[in-house]
Amino acid sequence: MKITAITIFPEYFTPLSLSLIGKAVSEGIIEIAISNLRDFASGNHKSVDDTPYGGGAGMVMRPDIWADAIDAISDSDADPNRIIDLIILTPAGKRFSQEDAKALSQSEHLLFAAGRYEGIDARVGEHYKSQPRFRVHYFSIGDYVLNGGEVAAIVMIEAIVRLLPGVLGNPDSLLEESHNEIGLLEYPVYTKPPIWRGLEVPAVLLSGNHGEIARWRQISSKLRD
Repeated sequence: MKITAITIFPEYFTPLSLSLIGKAVSEGIIEIAISNLRDFASGNHKSVDDTPYGGGAGMVMRPDIWADAIDAISDSDADPNRIIDLIILTPAGKRFSQEDAKALSQSEHLLFAAGRYEGIDARVGEHYKSQPRFRVHYFSIGDYVLNGGEVAAIVMIEAIVRLLPGVLGNPDSLLEESHNEIGLLEYPVYTKPPIWRGLEVPAVLLSGNHGEIARWRQISSKLRD
């Protein structure tokens, strides 16, 4: 899988070089590229925004600059027939879920558009919906507003990449965690010491009876749901 992000703050994506995602990059499971939107702007200030038509507060990111950046990424793709999933981060988008992460984990190329200010000119999404190489998605990670789409993009990338074969050390972890295919939240987990500050680990987990442990975990998951 190839993952590309367009942003005016490339350094925001530094955490993607860490932990399991960084390891997935080094092992060739995924390829990550960060594109600076200002590289496609002109003028001394490399401005990427302008005042909104119709008036209102804030600035809107220009469609021509975004299109130049997106087209450059598309044109440079090693596989000209590869479908690109263009993900536009916006508070008005669909709430991102585990099911969305699973669906997007099947993509060959994810392109994240991390907008800022009052957002990206709406014509960008409209245009690429009409282009055969693109599938356009609008996503939000919650009912709140961030300063920009970078943080939301990182959240989505982590949720998607961990579903790829070879990324997690123990793939069985995907079967037992919250928001799995069964639809239950994960049961409470414990480790040593067995008694900590007066709180004891449930006795069934120390019993060695795997059947009873499985039943306890199933009941606990249902109680959390």
